[in-house]
Amino acid sequence: MAKKRANGEGSIRRKPNGRWEGRYTLGIDPATGRAIQKSVSAKTRAECKEKLDRAIRDNRGIPMDHNEDYTVAEWCRLWFETYSKPVIRPNTAKNYRNIIENHIVPAIGMVKLKRLTAIQIQQMYNNSKAKGRVQRFDTQTSAALSGSTVRRIHMVLSSALKQAVKERIIPYNPCDNCRIPRKEHREMTIIPPEKYGVLPMFFLELSSGLRRGELLALLWDDLNVKDRILSVSKQVTRIDGELVVTEPKTRNSIRRVALSQQAVDILVREHEQHPDNPILFPSPRTGGYWSPDAVSRINRKLLEMAGIEEHVRFHDLRHTFATMALSSGVDAKTLSSMLGHFSAGFTLDTYTHITNEMQRGAAEKIGGFMETVTAKPEPEPPGPPEESRCKVIPFERVG
Repeated sequence: MAKKRANGEGSIRRKPNGRWEGRYTLGIDPATGRAIQKSVSAKTRAECKEKLDRAIRDNRGIPMDHNEDYTVAEWCRLWFETYSKPVIRPNTAKNYRNIIENHIVPAIGMVKLKRLTAIQIQQMYNNSKAKGRVQRFDTQTSAALSGSTVRRIHMVLSSALKQAVKERIIPYNPCDNCRIPRKEHREMTIIPPEKYGVLPMFFLELSSGLRRGELLALLWDDLNVKDRILSVSKQVTRIDGELVVTEPKTRNSIRRVALSQQAVDILVREHEQHPDNPILFPSPRTGGYWSPDAVSRINRKLLEMAGIEEHVRFHDLRHTFATMALSSGVDAKTLSSMLGHFSAGFTLDTYTHITNEMQRGAAEKIGGFMETVTAKPEPEPPGPPEESRCKVIPFERVG
């Protein structure tokens, strides 16, 4: 009995005239809604299978309304609405749309997709970095874009063109031949330990390293007082002017974080101030969630009141926690899971400054140990001869 082929592999049958026929579905006719069937034929089953597999492979991914005259603008917008927007978070979609409409379309939007070259893309990157900033405020002085923004432009455009390659609209991705700015390692600000405050929200941030939106979305039910475990599964963000609770930044962001007894005690006292409110840190003005921007403004005011002159963002509290953890000997794997990073390697790369100091400290310890091991011991001075325990027979007395 012939082996049944899996879904998507088509079907093969022997015709009454002895030839073999392979049938496969090309797509759906948009006018009728019916499947469009195609077929191949051959003298032998093996030859038919080979022709069928090749036909499926060659026609996979080609839309029925395929337009060979897509412009870059048309294709990027189609890719965004069809492939990208349905699977990304609302704020990410807003950023992607901004990149397409304010950076890609004005620069190369009218270029035919099939005629787009790496040189045109590279020139767009160069011009964007030099003077690509969108003028939003009258007080804005610099027109240059940061290297990280140019990297995001590259990521969006490259993803759109990669899909065009998959659909065989273009033969290769011209973004692959472009040079983009190197990844920037931003200097992080660490709050000196002696300047900590005990405001519950900020204390928890310094004790757990949560992202700002994750911290503001916490509910009282997320805290297991007995086991001292905090469950992180959501975040507060602002979309189109409205505060909404969404899924965290990444899949790894859904996690459980262990807390110290001191942190738990502070949170319990905080909840006693508003026992009927399910939100762990409710806004005193609305009773609802804090606005992320409002918390950042409070952070700046608290720094001024504390006399801290360093420019410290709220996100730097997260960096402070991570730096203290590494300095205290917490291993990278454990810290990575606490921070919600996708890998320990990313954590180590982010906090290179502290890991370098740890490496130097380890090198000093190893060096001291090796000096002890390889040092040549000084010879001990010879001690006095031990008295012989052997009895000597006086031969002169032997007679």
